[in-house]
Order: sequence, then C-alpha cells, then structure tokens
Amino acid sequence: MRILIVGGSGLLGGELVRQATTAGQIVAATYLTRPGAVPGAEWLPLDVRDRKAVFGLIGAIGPDVVVNAAFRQPDWETTAVDPRAVIVRTSLIIGDGGSAHEDMVHALAAGDTDGVLFTDDVRCPVHVSDLAAALLELAGSDRAGTHHAAGADAMSRYELGRLIARRDGLDPSRLPSGRRAGTDVPGPLDVRLDCRLTQRHLTTRLRGAREFLRQPRSNGSLS
Repeated sequence: MRILIVGGSGLLGGELVRQATTAGQIVAATYLTRPGAVPGAEWLPLDVRDRKAVFGLIGAIGPDVVVNAAFRQPDWETTAVDPRAVIVRTSLIIGDGGSAHEDMVHALAAGDTDGVLFTDDVRCPVHVSDLAAALLELAGSDRAGTHHAAGADAMSRYELGRLIARRDGLDPSRLPSGRRAGTDVPGPLDVRLDCRLTQRHLTTRLRGAREFLRQPRSNGSLS
C-alpha cells in the first residue's frame, strides 16, 4: 500500500511513519519546516494551508491512503475533511518523552516554568504508539465517519503529570496543582471519550495511562 502521511515530522506523524515503514508500506511524509528523523520514507515539504499544493502533491504521489496528522486545531478551513473519510477524535497524546505534556511536567518539576497542572481538567490520555496503530488500522479499513480513539483511563492533567513524574524518576510532590474552573482557559473541563465502538473494530488495544506509564520509559523518544 502506498500511504501519504501529512504532518509526518511531529510526534504522532513520526510514529505513523515508523510503523508504516516497518510494516513494509511505501511511505511519503510531509513536513512544514524540516523533515522528520524517521528513515525509510520520502520526505516532502508541504504547507497544508495551500490547497493547490495539497491537491498537486496527492495527484503526483497517487496514494492509496492519506493520513492527516498535521495539527491546526483552530483552522477549520484547513482541517475540514471529506465526509467519506475516517475522522478520529483523540485526547492528550503521550510518548516515551517528547510530548507537550511530558515536557511541561519536566519543566514544572525542575522549576523551569510557571504554571500548574489542573485537578479538574479531565481527559483520556493515549500513547502515541497505540494511536498510530489504530489510525493505520482504520486507514486500511472500509470505515468512514467519526471515531473515538483515546486511552481507557479518564484522569486529570494533575494525575497524569504525577504518573509521568514517577515513570521518569522525578518527585511528584514538586508538581504544582490548581483548578481550571474560574479561569479564562477556554473549552470544556471534562472530556471523556467513549471508545468502545471503535475498539470493537480494532486489533490494537488502546491502553490507559495507568498501564502505559507504569514502566520506566525507554531510552529514546518515539518522535
């Protein structure tokens, strides 16, 4: 299968490239500022805001599947997709280091940044390797429409931070906590994604953070 991974140089995109190439797929991956470090793919520059360039690249490559891992959350015009596509809703993406939340936990524990981890902001963290495997499974299926793919455990950002700290040998007591209620931070407080329907169509098991953060992290980042 020939697969095009848009946004292949990010945390999730890099793991998608790694898994797809390992599985023997022909992979082209795009980047905005610099190519990713994962070998085995054809790396191509692309600004996803340039619609003409996007269609031109897809036409030139002729992929069987396109996976969009580019992150432009507030830009609906860019991220809106064909209703025949699989649209995956997910949650906080955690790796073996390298994710935004992991970096924040390390900075807070070291006293290198200001801020707190919210005790009332609930999400369903997912490991990047689980999410990438689930996306590739869905991409190779005949499914369409919206699917939920997140971790099995709902928890606050503060609990997640403490789990990351313990895994990485940091002192969890050094992490400052606070409540998001009453602040001007936009968005809902409690976002629990029910992934049971999606999970029934996957062989990939979407683990909870209490499971995948139980062991010390490996020596390298997945990104």
